[in-house]
Amino acid sequence: MIEKVSHIGIAVQSLSESLKVFEQALGLPLQSIEVVEDQGVRVAMLPVGETRLELIEPMNETGPIASFLRRKGEGIHHLCLEVDDLPAALEALKQRGVRLVDEQPRIGAGGAKVAFLHPSSTHGVLLELHEEAECS
Repeated sequence: MIEKVSHIGIAVQSLSESLKVFEQALGLPLQSIEVVEDQGVRVAMLPVGETRLELIEPMNETGPIASFLRRKGEGIHHLCLEVDDLPAALEALKQRGVRLVDEQPRIGAGGAKVAFLHPSSTHGVLLELHEEAECS
């Protein structure tokens, strides 16, 4: 079911400030910056081998990333695992008693299908499942 680690999500107050470290100081290439309206965030993707770092900046004070930053400050927000069939993976996990944040996939960065698993079922780690968008 799990194919690889897709990305590590890092909540930041400011993309421009965080890119000074990740892109300029560490030398990681900036792959893309985009807005995910559904979540009220801007994200920057920086590849590191087959995995990416996803820097997540809130666009308002009401979304989940803004709430996370108020509670915990900047830092690792989630670990994202790639699957080949997200609806089937969600159903299998539900049958195994895993608590889901998202019962159905939604659209995330890059047009991918995404869904989150509740940290109470994954030893305190917020896990995102990710199915790549189909190329047309």
